[in-house]
Amino acid sequence: MHSIRQSVHGVPVPLRILLGIVGCIAIALPSIVVATVPRIVIVPPEAAEAVKPQRIVPKEELPPVEPVDFAEVDPDDARAINAAVPFSSLPNPAARAFRITGTPEDRERAIDCLAAAVYYEAGDDAEGQRAVAQVVINRVRHPAFPKSVCGVVFQGSERRTGCQFTFTCDGSMARQPGEAAWTRARDVAKQALNGEVYRPVGHATHYHTDWVVPYWSSSLEKITEVHSHLFFRWTGWWGTPPAFTRAYAGAEPVEPLLARLSGEHGDVIEAARAQADAIPENALPKPMAGDPDSFLVTLDPGMDPEEFPALAIRACGNRDRCKFMGWMSASATPASLPLSSGQVATMAFSYLRIGQQGFSKALWNCDRFNRPSPLQCMRPQPLATLRPQTSLPTPTPLPSPVYVDEGPSGLAGVRRAPAPQPTESSTPMAAPGNTTRAQ
Repeated sequence: MHSIRQSVHGVPVPLRILLGIVGCIAIALPSIVVATVPRIVIVPPEAAEAVKPQRIVPKEELPPVEPVDFAEVDPDDARAINAAVPFSSLPNPAARAFRITGTPEDRERAIDCLAAAVYYEAGDDAEGQRAVAQVVINRVRHPAFPKSVCGVVFQGSERRTGCQFTFTCDGSMARQPGEAAWTRARDVAKQALNGEVYRPVGHATHYHTDWVVPYWSSSLEKITEVHSHLFFRWTGWWGTPPAFTRAYAGAEPVEPLLARLSGEHGDVIEAARAQADAIPENALPKPMAGDPDSFLVTLDPGMDPEEFPALAIRACGNRDRCKFMGWMSASATPASLPLSSGQVATMAFSYLRIGQQGFSKALWNCDRFNRPSPLQCMRPQPLATLRPQTSLPTPTPLPSPVYVDEGPSGLAGVRRAPAPQPTESSTPMAAPGNTTRAQ
């Protein structure tokens, strides 16, 4: 008769089973601990400020649009720091559909501005382009940003630093997309401007790649990721749907930087360039004494205001940087800089060129001259309330209520994907580049 307690090599089977279980636990437990215990990230001293929580801006105070500044950290350290920041557990509702209004010309300008943003930010990657388009539209609706599509995309592009999307000021637009890639980018832009919503990014107004740590990111909620890009919204009320209710301007500015890609963005400045050569040398004003790049001019009252840009372009000649400011009477024309508040308010026309960036813009005083778009107008300068200026202001379009202080080169809130190559092959938004430094 066999014993009911069988054994193998003298060791009872139940004991062998128990020892096996204990051994498995001893092997698995360290792996479980490593996988589940939160990782401790050692933040380099130079990135410490970037990960400090910032104040939540109350509803009564408009949140600032900060200039871009990146912590100087290694890409691997940046990824670890970004990964340690949890995604928001709050709801991430989709944005409302946006449908563009305005004249056919304004709509075409908006499409081309948005197409440039999605192409130069996300390459020829459809999903990345849709995410970028949604961020731009979210900004158009938010009172902290300009209320036109072109105004949002090209905000700050006249500065050497501080542009919101760095492709507008770092020379990227010298590299033109192929015809098919540009058509695809315009198709994405058209869809976004005619009601299509990219739901995953919700009400995001900022994004950056995971291999950088911008200082603004600690004050925002991380809500989602698309490939290697992290998307953020403002904390508190300013990141909720009720904050995104500002009306669209209905008019789009002409952006000379797009002249080579868009016929709708070459009219004012391009037409003026064609007229400038016909102006004789003896009709040109002289630059300021001691400042050969600045002109303070008394304009001829009988001159057609449409001809002001041609005169400015001809006077500026081949200067890389040039400021041309005009008044309608000699008594109002200042003799030197800086300008007083009254001189700014009575200025009739201004032209600014920053040749290194390919930027030039003409603006009129619309209290004096009717313009087809309010975005060709200088910002109103009430005489009774302005304080004397300590430096020459750059006239800015009327519908752009928020301006970013000059800061380090880069996008204040949006970091773009690696620069796309002019080929028809797909360039995924996620593919990192070693030299990319933009939003």
